Amino acid sequence: MEGRHNRHHHLQQQQPVTVSANVEAADRFPQWSVQETKEFLAIRAELDQSFMETKRNKLLWEVISTQMREKGYNRSAEQCKCKWKNLVTRYKGCGTIDAEAARQQQFPFYDELRAIFTARMQNIQCSESEGAAASRKKSAASAQLSSDEEEDMEENELDNKYNVRKKRKLRTGSTSGGSNNNDIKEMLEDFMRQQLQMEMRWREAFESREKERRSKEMEWRQAMEALEKERIMMERRWREREEQWRMREEARAEKRDALITALLNKLRREGQM
Repeated sequence: MEGRHNRHHHLQQQQPVTVSANVEAADRFPQWSVQETKEFLAIRAELDQSFMETKRNKLLWEVISTQMREKGYNRSAEQCKCKWKNLVTRYKGCGTIDAEAARQQQFPFYDELRAIFTARMQNIQCSESEGAAASRKKSAASAQLSSDEEEDMEENELDNKYNVRKKRKLRTGSTSGGSNNNDIKEMLEDFMRQQLQMEMRWREAFESREKERRSKEMEWRQAMEALEKERIMMERRWREREEQWRMREEARAEKRDALITALLNKLRREGQM
């Protein structure tokens, strides 16, 4: 009996913790504002070189989280890391869009991400040009690929493939990693096609709703015009009836006056006789 009582007391103590954990999980990822995202990208750009040189960057995400709190944004290291992954994915999805305005419309933080990756490529090229190009190239690539290796292999793989594609554009003679880039390009093109199809369906639905709204508005206007015409016709008939009634009243009054005058004349003649 005493063991059951202790176990029941222990379960009662654990219940509020479970409820609070569920509430915390439901409110774990609040919406990022535009200004908050720009502040986050500015901090991430300052620490990008450290991310390239450090194999385990969990401490760097904690630093970013601390700086975000100093600016008034309560974000954990895991939230900052997930936000960076999403931004990188969306930035690479804009690679197949040619028009600059279309890129800005599709992804408003395109310029910030492009500045970060451009600075990263310049740092890699500078380190290669100073000497030992092959060893520096391997160290830069391995540093980038080993970043957060245990926690997120998918993000590092995408970063590595993206850098390979950038290097191919700068060095037209290089043909390494062509098949991987083609696969990524096909995936991005398929993603963009799906986005365009969704946008087309949305536009068609919007145009259909707009057409239906205009049709209903036209019907409403026609109904209002018909009611206005009917009101004018009824008012005209009422005025005509009122005019006829007035004319009948005048005729009746004239007859009554004539009868009274004739009767008075007859009475005068009889009185004279």
